[in-house]
Amino acid sequence: MIGMKIYLASGNLNKKREMSELFPEHTIVTPKDEGIDFDPEETGSTFYENSLIKARALYKITGCPVLADDSGICVDALGGIPGIFSSRYAGPEFPHGRPDGKKVPQEEQNRMLIQQLNDILSAGKIDTTPRDGLFPNGPRSARYVCTMVFYLGQGRLYVSQDTMEGTIIERAEDQRGENGFGYDPLFYLPQFGKTDAEISPEEKNAISHRGKAARVLKQIVEQVLGGK
Repeated sequence: MIGMKIYLASGNLNKKREMSELFPEHTIVTPKDEGIDFDPEETGSTFYENSLIKARALYKITGCPVLADDSGICVDALGGIPGIFSSRYAGPEFPHGRPDGKKVPQEEQNRMLIQQLNDILSAGKIDTTPRDGLFPNGPRSARYVCTMVFYLGQGRLYVSQDTMEGTIIERAEDQRGENGFGYDPLFYLPQFGKTDAEISPEEKNAISHRGKAARVLKQIVEQVLGGK
């Protein structure tokens, strides 16, 4: 397949690295790479809606294929919190973000999420019986969710959503790993006996929510769009 220039609707260099690894035959470009001012307001109520907002906004600027994703961590015992508000999460008082819009440092977000989960489990008021895809790994079950959109213009888009299952560690001081970002140091993968930040990039791409969603879209690009 002929390589394409694909804009990534993100300024996150870690995401750019992951997408470049998953789409090695294509050139992944972020708005910042070309001096594009890009910061659309994510007003959606789902991962899909926010992905589409970003994809449409960047396509309107560039007129080129856009890859956009919205992802976050969802904790079963917290009813899916922080979910789509993962980057803005500011503890149990402000699960959707601070009123002033100021973001909390990631280290503090991680500490607050662990504590919020510990507090609600200690209260003993949550039914953690495995059911309907919830609590597959016990009371501390959580998952990363990623919805990815490949956008080629009005009415022409492809969508993939996938998850990575795991648990939340019990203590903030037990966070480990240098290979990840965001909540990765507190997200424990039972099959590896490690956190998401401890496994290698190759291992992560094979099982991650973003890696699995990207591979589906890659198949679509190759099979449906061909070399166009």
